[in-house]
Amino acid sequence: MWKVSSGIFLGWSLGANDSANIFGTGVATGAVKYRTAIWLTAVFVLVGALAEGPKVMTTINELSRIDPVAAFCCTLAAGLTITTLTFLAIPASVSQAIVGTIVGAGLLAGRVDFTLLYKVVVCWLFTPVMGIVLGYLVYRVSASILNRTVKSITRRNLIYSTGILVAGSYGAYSLGANNVANVTGVYVSAGLLLPLEASAIGGISICLGVLTYSKKVMMTVGKGIVPLDPFSAFVVVLAEAVTLHIFTQLGVPVSSSQAVVGAVVGVGLVGGLRTVSGKMLLNITVGWIMTPVAAGLIAVGLLYGTRFI
Repeated sequence: MWKVSSGIFLGWSLGANDSANIFGTGVATGAVKYRTAIWLTAVFVLVGALAEGPKVMTTINELSRIDPVAAFCCTLAAGLTITTLTFLAIPASVSQAIVGTIVGAGLLAGRVDFTLLYKVVVCWLFTPVMGIVLGYLVYRVSASILNRTVKSITRRNLIYSTGILVAGSYGAYSLGANNVANVTGVYVSAGLLLPLEASAIGGISICLGVLTYSKKVMMTVGKGIVPLDPFSAFVVVLAEAVTLHIFTQLGVPVSSSQAVVGAVVGVGLVGGLRTVSGKMLLNITVGWIMTPVAAGLIAVGLLYGTRFI
């Protein structure tokens, strides 16, 4: 059971970091209370993990066949990387972290499916692009409909707050469905867990991270990239949720951080590029580049260490 403990730690790290991508914009704009946001996120993350989590585990399993010790080292290395970035309040990609560790371990063992790796990397590149496109289009279409049909400010505010709650719950579901494979998928590959068991353990560990240590990154996502109003917050969450769900159906683990930042940029483009914080985007981009490299190197170091134990 100790070999699964690092996956629980990674799940906690994912929940603490990536839950910000669900309701961060809503909390930052005051449309949703923080306590309401974290409980809705926890519940729907678990539902998504149990309902659709196994869809993405196939990709994680086939990327490289690893043994139980390597599975422990991979999830521990990814957890350490994500926890560090969470402490620095930088939205990070758990997908990139775990894939980086699997590739590192696979290279040591001489077993990496590079064709599948290329597919995953291409999907990573398209994730923020899809977020930008959906964020921009959803904003334009929704704003046009509301401007024609709803004139009352009170009714609009009610629509915004309700929309954020619904879109956020959907986003949490999509996060659980897509990202639980990053937490415990390697244990299925190593033969330690069945897919449903992995989904349950991973989903619960993500929930713990959401409920205990998610506020810091939530404020970075909600306020640090571009100023958002409640309507923009709704658009961002919906665009991010749809992006994640699409890639879940393709069976590819992608970054909710990339999806939500792309959506935020898409909304920012409506107001012009000058409204987007270039400095914050640069910091986040550096984090994305560092994540798979750092996680992979840590995993290789841990695996070398086990040879002397």
